[in-house]
Amino acid sequence: MMASAIPTLTKIGKSIRLNKHGCVNRPFYHIVVQKTRDNFDGPVIEQVGSYDAMPNSQNEKLVAVNFERVQYWIGQGAELSGPVAQLLGLSGFLPIHPTTVIQSWRNRREPPRERKLQPILGVAPPLDNPKI
Repeated sequence: MMASAIPTLTKIGKSIRLNKHGCVNRPFYHIVVQKTRDNFDGPVIEQVGSYDAMPNSQNEKLVAVNFERVQYWIGQGAELSGPVAQLLGLSGFLPIHPTTVIQSWRNRREPPRERKLQPILGVAPPLDNPKI
């Protein structure tokens, strides 16, 4: 058999995804390039950005991305995870992710829900009694 003269694209087995850092109540994410089969806490090939998921005093969630390196890794065949694709879509680097469109449509359509308080023991104390 003869080998074909047409080169084929092969996957390099790399993915661009979020790697969680920070504390339990203060999540912070690094946008990293890792081998697809490695664990999330495995070795990182390159950190290409960061994402602070907690809103700051101006109610902003901060994202810092090195777009040149992201473009390089996408050109090399790296796959994007869903959350990273959403962040890059909101930044204007990629088209807006379909999940973002659906989520914004649902937020505009549904009114905010009010939580109903449930009694702990099954019987709520009367509200007229000031001694409780």
